[in-house]
Amino acid sequence: MSRNLAGTSPPHHAAHPLTLWLITDDKPGHRNQLEGLRRGFERRGGVDAHWLSAGTPGAALLDWSLGRFPAGRALPDPDLVVVAGHRTHLSGLAARRARGGHLVVLMRPSLPTWLFDACVIPLHDDAAGDDRIIRTHGVLNPMHPGAKSPGSAAILVGGVSRHYRWDDDAVAGAIETLLARWPGAVLTDSRRTPAGLRGRLARLAGAHYHAWEACPPGWLAATLATAETAWVTTDSVSMVYEALTAGCATGLIELPAAAGNPGKIAHGLAGLERDRLVVTFSNMLATGHAPTPTATPLAEADRVAALLAPLAANTRP
Repeated sequence: MSRNLAGTSPPHHAAHPLTLWLITDDKPGHRNQLEGLRRGFERRGGVDAHWLSAGTPGAALLDWSLGRFPAGRALPDPDLVVVAGHRTHLSGLAARRARGGHLVVLMRPSLPTWLFDACVIPLHDDAAGDDRIIRTHGVLNPMHPGAKSPGSAAILVGGVSRHYRWDDDAVAGAIETLLARWPGAVLTDSRRTPAGLRGRLARLAGAHYHAWEACPPGWLAATLATAETAWVTTDSVSMVYEALTAGCATGLIELPAAAGNPGKIAHGLAGLERDRLVVTFSNMLATGHAPTPTATPLAEADRVAALLAPLAANTRP
């Protein structure tokens, strides 16, 4: 089976749309990755995308063993079957066996990589060398730069995680300093933000505070598209890469690493700082230098779509 994942190919145009089957476990983060790749292909030209829900592992294993995939019965044969989330792997294998196409996983898979035609894996997951692997800066996301509003900023607050030691007082103190410098900054939190801190954030930001559960679908993408600057707590690694993809000048509100944690997330963020893609809050305090936008925003979904295009083309007669 041919795997030309090293180069790029010219944009695909709509005379024969690329057929994508996107198999989801309906977790928002995994669905965002799939949507990011779908948009990457869409920007290349015609795409015919179909969303399917993953079956239970037992049902998917049975479908694979019988060479069937009932969920796709009424759909055109796929060029690419794309999965994200451990629960989607067996459904993807069943879909490929029943209907053909190439199988792509958007994560470090829980099954051997040789079962997939391509594995899109973030650099911080430190995957072993394999010609099936495409390494990316962070997970794919659907962000895209828009027209920036001069002086605008967004502050994105995460919460308790196994990678970092959370500190309400340190985070609130940093945000108070940032709001003094960017007084109109939009501030939002997440489902992981401690309840006590959420009240403090609402008092600090006033009308500019947006509780995560009150934000409509697409709010974050629209906000980052127009924000000139974004500050993100380091536990929210996906939002760091989303801010960079949206073309924001990106700053990190640092948290200490959790004891005993291998530090792969922190290592990846340190690499972004070395490459001058982000500025830490402590560095800004020490030097006075605020974050600046990168010359070229991250566009990993577009890059991955270009790398996968030859693979998809190999399904055509």
